[in-house]
Amino acid sequence: MYEITIRVNGKPYSLSVPAQMTLLEVLREELNLTGTKEGCGNGECGACTVIMDGQAVRSCLILGVEADGREITTIEGIAEPGELHPIQQAFIEEDAVQCGFCTPGFIMAIKAAIDNNPQLNDEQMMEALGGHLCRCTGYETIFKAFKRVRQRKEVSEQKE
Repeated sequence: MYEITIRVNGKPYSLSVPAQMTLLEVLREELNLTGTKEGCGNGECGACTVIMDGQAVRSCLILGVEADGREITTIEGIAEPGELHPIQQAFIEEDAVQCGFCTPGFIMAIKAAIDNNPQLNDEQMMEALGGHLCRCTGYETIFKAFKRVRQRKEVSEQKE
């Protein structure tokens, strides 16, 4: 067992975890944050995407011990309780959700991409979502939601 200290959604946690436990397992099993999903378990689908130190990462590929001292944001931490994040709202408006299993991973990847570069072009948007798999929507509505958020961010920045 290894002692780790991580900050998840703004809250500090000190945990004792086995060396082989993934960050995904730490989040779901130790912290009961089940919004992050396990799809493939080997980094291919993107369902387990979280933000670690400002970057979108596949939590199934990161060991819990590797997250020691890091800042993690999960889908549960992007909006105030009872509120929707603008990306979540855009997914609803563009009808970009069907079964919803992949949605948290897409939303976290979009959030990290826009936070790191608010002026993303279409090619950069597609690159940010590379490797994220959805079996229901056909991706077009997801890209529309991404564009909607990007446009709203641009408008709000112009007002400032």
